[in-house]
Amino acid sequence: MTTTPPTSLQFTEEMKGHVTFGETDFALGAESARADRRYFMFHLTIHIADLDRFLDLPSHQGTAEGWVQCDALGGQRHVEQGTFNLFVDTDRPAERHMLYRLFIRDEADQPVTMSGFKVIKDDGVDRIWHDTSTLYTKLLSGHVSADEEAGATVLAAGILIIQKADFAHQMTTFRVDGPTLAGRVAAATRFGKFFLGSLWEIYGIQMLPHPQ
Repeated sequence: MTTTPPTSLQFTEEMKGHVTFGETDFALGAESARADRRYFMFHLTIHIADLDRFLDLPSHQGTAEGWVQCDALGGQRHVEQGTFNLFVDTDRPAERHMLYRLFIRDEADQPVTMSGFKVIKDDGVDRIWHDTSTLYTKLLSGHVSADEEAGATVLAAGILIIQKADFAHQMTTFRVDGPTLAGRVAAATRFGKFFLGSLWEIYGIQMLPHPQ
């Protein structure tokens, strides 16, 4: 019996910002590094090998490949392994997280993990751009899984953002691959409905008229 290959999706993403080594607070780490012009960025290709499976599983997890740029780590560092999770449920009904976990090495070949999350919550419709483009970022000693993170040593903390020009370019990088055109269109449509539907679940209620 012939098995139909799954439909896949990929896109590129760049985020840029600031992290401070020796700091554990996101805002303080970003502010301090910004003042000293200590930059941090990544360039990733997010790949979802099986779009139907990605949408059906609650983890909504894909892989992330690319590089990280940070002078304190030795410049451009290759991502050895990376994951990306989209709209993961939390213990709060109107809050989802987008998660990033990248395994890299510093210039001394010591393992480092970049762990980041975006908070998508019902904090006002005018905050949609801020919430979906702001990544709270920590660098951890070692290659640390999500389950191990609570006990990991924090090397640095800060905040990364998607700049609007980079977001505009990101929208041109979406690629859907599958055996048939109809399947590709259906998969892309399902992904779009999932993305926009998740935003509506969180922010949409605020746009409905309130009873007098």
